[in-house]
Amino acid sequence: MIRHAPAAAFTSLLPAAAFAILVSVCAAAAVPEGRSPVVDEIRAEACRSNRSAEGRPLPLAAHWNRGSAPAGFGPAWQLEMIEKGSHLLPWFAFPNLGSTMDAGMPGKWTAREYYEAPMKRCSALGLPISLVGTQWESVLLADERFRSHPPQTSARVLSAEGKLIKRLSPVGPVEQWREAGRLWTSSPAMKQLQEWYPEPPLVLMVSNHEAPLGKFDDEKRWTDAHGTGRDAAYCEAHSGGGWAARYKALLDGMREGLSSPAWRRAARFIAYKVSPAPSHFGRWPQWTQYAAYRPGRMNWETSVWDGGSPSYYLHDWMPITDYTVWSPQVESMNWTAFMEAEALRYNPEFWFEFSAWDGHTGAPGKKSKRDQYAERGQALTPERYGGTVQFGLWLVRPRAVREFRGYLETREAQEPYFRPIAEAVDRVYAVPILREFWRRGALVANRAREHPYQAAVPDEYKNVHRWFLLDTDADPPRPWTLETPLAVFALAHVLGDAPARRWLLYVHAPAGERRGVTVTLPEFGAVRIDAPVAGAFYLAAESGRTVARVP
Repeated sequence: MIRHAPAAAFTSLLPAAAFAILVSVCAAAAVPEGRSPVVDEIRAEACRSNRSAEGRPLPLAAHWNRGSAPAGFGPAWQLEMIEKGSHLLPWFAFPNLGSTMDAGMPGKWTAREYYEAPMKRCSALGLPISLVGTQWESVLLADERFRSHPPQTSARVLSAEGKLIKRLSPVGPVEQWREAGRLWTSSPAMKQLQEWYPEPPLVLMVSNHEAPLGKFDDEKRWTDAHGTGRDAAYCEAHSGGGWAARYKALLDGMREGLSSPAWRRAARFIAYKVSPAPSHFGRWPQWTQYAAYRPGRMNWETSVWDGGSPSYYLHDWMPITDYTVWSPQVESMNWTAFMEAEALRYNPEFWFEFSAWDGHTGAPGKKSKRDQYAERGQALTPERYGGTVQFGLWLVRPRAVREFRGYLETREAQEPYFRPIAEAVDRVYAVPILREFWRRGALVANRAREHPYQAAVPDEYKNVHRWFLLDTDADPPRPWTLETPLAVFALAHVLGDAPARRWLLYVHAPAGERRGVTVTLPEFGAVRIDAPVAGAFYLAAESGRTVARVP
């Protein structure tokens, strides 16, 4: 067993070259006056290819709360944080359909007051931006221009009783989806944004992607011609391309609606929930009914959308926690397992981020996850939440982590929970060894165990290894259920070849610090380390058999 060395011994484990990549955010003299060097890092990493010779792009922090109400996480505040050294990917509200800059926004201010100065500042700095919107396809259900179509040409589902219902149809006219897309990006407000920022390096357009979708077997136009019970391949082949064709038309229309060629080139369309594999893969026998899986393809969405932002959530409405088998830490291993084989295979530049939430809304009369934890004698603190999200960061190594809060939630109430996320991102840039492992490390699989979600796994995926949680002496006896508590979560990345390999471990104990935990590191052996609530990193070196905490 190897016990970790004092922090002072850490530097002896670092290769000399690693120190050369440290980025100092204090060297203001090295950049034009008034601009933080962090700006250049944000631009470089947001625009870096997934296949860069330098390795993986470093992460960025973002948010779903657009600050459309003045007390929220608005763009003016974001720019202040960037100037102070935070690696944020700026986000704005996506302009409403047909809106102008004179339109009112929550908090008695106009769109012009919200957008103009921050957008022009982003332009001056050359920052990438994101526009965070609703589910764009929902306009097909709500806007009279589409609702007025007769049943046979409606984008809505035609029920067996011959009534149009408020769900999108998988056989509705494709051209209407394209028209809907053009409407979203041709508003006067959107045209003004393109004038204020003529040459953006990247514009992420982020969809909430929760419009209600109908099923083929619920659609009279389909069942009259094809009956029921057809498989996914048949449905796609006989419906003009199914959902994939319709979403592609929507996104093509949005790109066409942009008036600026520079914006058309810079635009990338990403959606909530889109991921290489569903996080609930294998959790219960009927999981495929709530997934985009079909034989031969885990998720068609990754070849239509330019990226995805699935939920790493402690949902307030389900018994998921950060300290049981049913946890975002365990579920997100399904994303990691299928990233290379699915998403990047079909779309090598797929922008993969994830959305984080602690299950708190602050809504009166609604029991949040923080309330639920308090009833169990636990506290869901910012430190604990940050440690859990940091585990997800190092498990998945996403392009960004985007925290969720409701549009009226305030920075005063929720910024303490966002800060640990932003700090986890900044830490990757500030600590050379973390930066090196993020770029080039290989995630270590625990092949001594299987992922606990094994229900109805398709034959084609039975050999995909999905378990990356390292064994510890704090683990409970097996077999595990969804409710089994886990005291310690540990993972590792490896660099180099034997006999000079190095491993970076990340360990955290959400329900309470654990000291002297023995972690089994594959092909290295047992190490004894401390597991704080907020998480800690350790570096193990095969040469010399040393382990040291990363300060």
